[in-house]
Amino acid sequence: MARGVRDSGIIAIDGTAASGKTTLARRLAEHLGYLYFDTGVMYRALTLAAMRKGLSTSDEANLTELAERITIDVRAPSEKDGRPCTVLLDGEDVTWLIRSEQVDQLVSPVSVFAGVRRALSAQQRRIGLRGRVVMVGRDIGTVVLPEADLKIFLDASLEERARRRHAELKARGSAPALEEVRSSLAERDRIDSGRSVAPLRAAEDALYIDSTRLNVQEVYELVEALVSTGPAQPGRAGKATEGSQPSGQAKG
Repeated sequence: MARGVRDSGIIAIDGTAASGKTTLARRLAEHLGYLYFDTGVMYRALTLAAMRKGLSTSDEANLTELAERITIDVRAPSEKDGRPCTVLLDGEDVTWLIRSEQVDQLVSPVSVFAGVRRALSAQQRRIGLRGRVVMVGRDIGTVVLPEADLKIFLDASLEERARRRHAELKARGSAPALEEVRSSLAERDRIDSGRSVAPLRAAEDALYIDSTRLNVQEVYELVEALVSTGPAQPGRAGKATEGSQPSGQAKG
C-alpha cells in the first residue's frame, strides 16, 4: 500500500477531533518537503466568501452555488510569516483573513451542508492530485482521495482527547471545565460520524492508530517509518485495527 510514498506523494490523514492529526501532518509535510493541506481551510475560505456576499449560514442553496462557483487554492507558503500554507480565494491571498473570530463562529454551520461538502471535496481532490501532499481531514481517505498512497486514521479515547484539548486551551489562556470540553468533543464526534455525506470513518485500507497511550513523537516516528519503508499490510498500530470504528462512535 505505502511503498514508494516518497515518489507518489499522496498521504491522507483522517481522524477524530483533537486526536493529533494536525500536529502529525505538519511535521510529516515539513520532513518530506510536501504541501501541508488541512482541508478545513476550504470551508473557512467559503465562509469568508459568504460573509462578503451577506449570505446566511442557513442558506444551503446559495452556499452550495457559491462553493461551486469560487476557486480555492492551497499552495506552499508564499510569505515567511508563520503560515503553514497559502490559501487563495479566486486568486486573493486570504490565509490570515480566514482565521478571524467571525469566520471561527460561522464556519461550522456552513460546513454541514451536503452540497457544500461535495463541491469542496472536488476542489480538495484537484489540489491533492498534484501529488507531494499531506492532506488532513475527516474524509480524505474515504471520499476525497481514496487512491492515496498511504492512509492513516488517527484516533484516541474521548477522555484522552478531552484532556489534550483542555490542556491546549489552558495554555492559550482559556479555562473551560474538562467536562465541558469532553461534551463538546462528544458532540463533534456525533455530528461527524452521523453526516449523510462523507461521514467520519476509517478507510478499509487505512492504518488505524490509537494514540491514547502514545505521545506525539511516538506517533510521528511510527508514521515516518511507514512512509520510508511501507507496511507489509494495513492493520494494527497503537491499540486499534484496520476498519475499527472511531472512539466517538457507538459500536453496532
